[in-house]
Amino acid sequence: MTTYFNYPDPALQNELRQIANTIVAPGKGILAADESVGTMGKRLSDIGCENTEENRRKYRQLLFTTDKSIGNYISGVILFHETLYQKADDGTPFAELLKQRGIIPGIKVDTGVVPLFGSENECTTQGLDDLGKRCAQYKKDGCHFAKWRCVLKIQKNTPSYQAILENANVLARYASICQSNGIVPIVEPEILPDGDHDLERCQKVTETVLAAVYKALNDHHVFLEGTLLKPNMVTPGQSSPNKSAPAEIGAATFTALSRTVPPAVPGIVFLSGGQSEEEASVNLNAINNFNPANKPWALSFSYGRALQASVLKAWQGKDENIANGQAELLKRAKANSEASLGKYVAGTVEGKAGDQGLFVKNHAY
Repeated sequence: MTTYFNYPDPALQNELRQIANTIVAPGKGILAADESVGTMGKRLSDIGCENTEENRRKYRQLLFTTDKSIGNYISGVILFHETLYQKADDGTPFAELLKQRGIIPGIKVDTGVVPLFGSENECTTQGLDDLGKRCAQYKKDGCHFAKWRCVLKIQKNTPSYQAILENANVLARYASICQSNGIVPIVEPEILPDGDHDLERCQKVTETVLAAVYKALNDHHVFLEGTLLKPNMVTPGQSSPNKSAPAEIGAATFTALSRTVPPAVPGIVFLSGGQSEEEASVNLNAINNFNPANKPWALSFSYGRALQASVLKAWQGKDENIANGQAELLKRAKANSEASLGKYVAGTVEGKAGDQGLFVKNHAY
């Protein structure tokens, strides 16, 4: 195997490193507002709203016109393609609203999961064919980071070597293409919480998957200092009879990461994986408190449902409730900011969604 290759030029390295470090600045994390048209439709239907472009725009406008103090807790927002090109009522582009709040616009660039032929109901993610062209345009349009989600499943015989290898290489190729266009890639190998597996099985699978992902990133010469990782927390399966305390989840998650994620990676921004808003905050806090003196990366959040469930319940699709929805977003963002610093006190923030579970079986965006 040849070892001849080129690192990105110093200017590009500095640009990517600066973007990544800004996103995981102390006490800050990401709002994932990249739900597809179909997924957003499900969210809207839960509050009795029709899934129209205007209703989707009005909801995202609520999020992005929240008081500028939101920038104290949220450093980046992942957008869906449609949302990137929408504007507020006064004509201000959504990306500009985010910049006014000190928030970096990002973009979801995968085009969804597809079945992996020959596997036991496993999948891979598509969207590589024209990714370079799309990234170049997104960069011009103000996006400085991207997200690509791969999905793995814990079953009796899975994840298989086939699925682990395929998804690791897809993520590495995506990351390489993003970096060549000045975009920081968020690498997301999500191990679904579906199943009855215990905490130990999830930890081992997480370690195996992440080891393969970082081998692939190395093979593709990806500049790690200009990337972020978006993994699942290590938890028992949703159907497991054995539930784990936050301290146990914190220990298992931190241990899995410390065995597999190079310290060159600036930050790890967890997905909420169907946890309730409160669970996602409490578990993030526990991860940060497991070994605070030996933490080579920032440990923060990239939450969708766990930042928005109470917002939607408060809003109910009504203009007169916009301020209520924005207040819920600020409360939950502040709670997760504190959790990313290991300073969140469980039960101190009560949202409209309460401790409602947000698990969706075989979740797709």
